[in-house]
Amino acid sequence: MLNILTDRTYRHLFLAQVVALLGTGLATVALGLLAYDLAGEGAAMVLGTVFTIKMVAYVGVAPVAGAFADRINRRSLLVALDLVRAAAALCLPFVTEVWQVYLLIFLLQSASAGFTPVFQATIPDVLPDEERYTRALSLSRLAYDLENVVSPMLAALLLAVLGYSALFIGTVAGFAASALLVMSVLLPGPEPTAPRGILDRMTRGIRIYLATPRLRGLLALNLAAAASGAMVLVNSVVLVRGTLGLPESALAWTMFAFGAGSMLTALFLPRLLVPVPDRTVMLGGAALMVLTLMALAIEVAFFGLTWPMLLGAWLLVGLGYSAVLTPSGRLLKRSAHAEDRPAIFAAQFALSHACWLVVYPLSGWLLTAYGSVSALTGLCLISVFGLFAALLLWPSDDLPEVEHRHDNLPLDHPHLQGHRTHTHALIIDDTHPRWGTHF
Repeated sequence: MLNILTDRTYRHLFLAQVVALLGTGLATVALGLLAYDLAGEGAAMVLGTVFTIKMVAYVGVAPVAGAFADRINRRSLLVALDLVRAAAALCLPFVTEVWQVYLLIFLLQSASAGFTPVFQATIPDVLPDEERYTRALSLSRLAYDLENVVSPMLAALLLAVLGYSALFIGTVAGFAASALLVMSVLLPGPEPTAPRGILDRMTRGIRIYLATPRLRGLLALNLAAAASGAMVLVNSVVLVRGTLGLPESALAWTMFAFGAGSMLTALFLPRLLVPVPDRTVMLGGAALMVLTLMALAIEVAFFGLTWPMLLGAWLLVGLGYSAVLTPSGRLLKRSAHAEDRPAIFAAQFALSHACWLVVYPLSGWLLTAYGSVSALTGLCLISVFGLFAALLLWPSDDLPEVEHRHDNLPLDHPHLQGHRTHTHALIIDDTHPRWGTHF
């Protein structure tokens, strides 16, 4: 897997991702401490609002950013957005009011909503070979999982000698280093596209996404992964500290079990995806999450919760979670022309975070109002819905090439080459405005 780092451009982009993730992780710890300083016992409400603002920015800004990504030099855009993120983080240690935190977080996360899809859409252009791109996706998943482990450890070391404001300086350094690494390489420029109206550009990615069966299936699987992931990310602290009465270190190990499962899948996925289709792997991952939550709900209802059982369950959920999310970039790359990739990655970014926007508060409410069995059952049912919706929306005969006929084009159109019926990979675009075999 690591041999793709011999590609200088990808290596610098990967390192940019890593340092930005570390900076973001430090900011997450610092924000909790800042919220407590500003709001005291109301810190949980402040943080809840911060996470809501983050998701709203992701859902609302990503399609707008994707609409203009093909009009701007990618390297310049990514560097500019990194600098905006650094500037917002630099201001956070100096805030004195909660509303200032909300404003700066919206600015920072809006820049992230523009940065991430464009960054993700650039990688398949840098690594056009699908096998190498799959390794890059797995390496990216590993980076996200390692960030969840390394950032809290780094934050703890810094807090032992410095105040929490220093963590924000680390965040600034992470985004600044990311900008420098992006500046150090040449990136593929945006492909020339036909002139389009602003509304057309803003909605193009979502229209392509929702018109493509495999991506409709991906959206359903995003919902399944979000529901299962929310059970882990939102409710683990209550299960470990409240239900089991374990110390804070036990929470860290519990979250590590989830991350370890995700990392294990990411390590083996490049080999698995050679003989096994993406659909089979991703549906299998969703099924594993469903069965795990179901088994844990039954265990808690009849025998009570134990820590070893929780660790094993979160390890399995992590395995399934990564099996669903890691191959998604392959589907997006396969489903759009190069010029439409920023828009379709932005659509994935917005729609997947819309799923999180629903399940984040639902997860906490179910556990608080009705207990762990109801939370596990409710989120399991949402994951079941996502799994079965994916089975229906993503047909098993998702052929790499589709024979189809064009009556919507004149016979001398360059695409037809004199033949109204032909076979090639079907991608939604101006000549193929919908999925089908007849246009």
